[in-house]
Amino acid sequence: MRLQQLWSRLRCVVLGMVHLRALPGAPLHGLSVSQITKKACEEADVYINAGVDGLIVENMHDIPYNMTVGPEVTATMATICAAVRYSYPSIPLGVQILSAANQEALAVALAADADFIRAEGFVFSQISDEGFLDACASDLLRYRKQIGAEHIQIFTDIKKKHSSHAITSDVSVAETAKAAEFFLSDGVILTGIATGVQANPEELKEAKKAVRIPVLIGSGVTVENMDKYVAADAMIIGSYFKKGGYWANEVDFEQIKKFMTKMNQLRK
Repeated sequence: MRLQQLWSRLRCVVLGMVHLRALPGAPLHGLSVSQITKKACEEADVYINAGVDGLIVENMHDIPYNMTVGPEVTATMATICAAVRYSYPSIPLGVQILSAANQEALAVALAADADFIRAEGFVFSQISDEGFLDACASDLLRYRKQIGAEHIQIFTDIKKKHSSHAITSDVSVAETAKAAEFFLSDGVILTGIATGVQANPEELKEAKKAVRIPVLIGSGVTVENMDKYVAADAMIIGSYFKKGGYWANEVDFEQIKKFMTKMNQLRK
């Protein structure tokens, strides 16, 4: 499998975020599906040519996010992800559908021959900016079994960004990671408090000691601080790979290339 081959071959995998323009039904929607697809493939081209190890396709521009998504989102995501997969048949490819549309993401990944999804709200409950987000591990893994998608891995955010964790403040990052592992997560993702905000390097150390599954960093990694996170199994990078470091801007080839050049040096 593409992803297993990637884990075994590289230290600290770098996954670039393809942030789709607003999809049908979203308040900011304006482009046709073919235009959104073309833009996604162009972004993927930039990432791959700059040397990233894998991609995640996400409906980032569908703000404000909803706890449920319509069939038009699932269908459009499947179309776009299939186009990216067709262009790059061997690159590890992931899917995330905001907010926490994890079963829909699994369906898209299965249809588009993707390798993994990024899932929010896997264990424990939290208050997110979209509202109350309940744990979904039981339903999600049973759905994966039912549709024959066990080969698609599920990487799960813990202590997710843009959320309040006051109710679970007595549960450490290490214990949360252990809970996710016990509930059969394929890997846990650590983030800062918001998009583009760096994760706590000490939490990375805690999580790595606590679990045997991969630990990924999901926000805030830059050329300047990347050495603090090279112990991670993977880095998911969106904002820093955009012009001006802002998530909604165009991808920046030179910024990505600079990052990957340093990463390849650290891997030696």
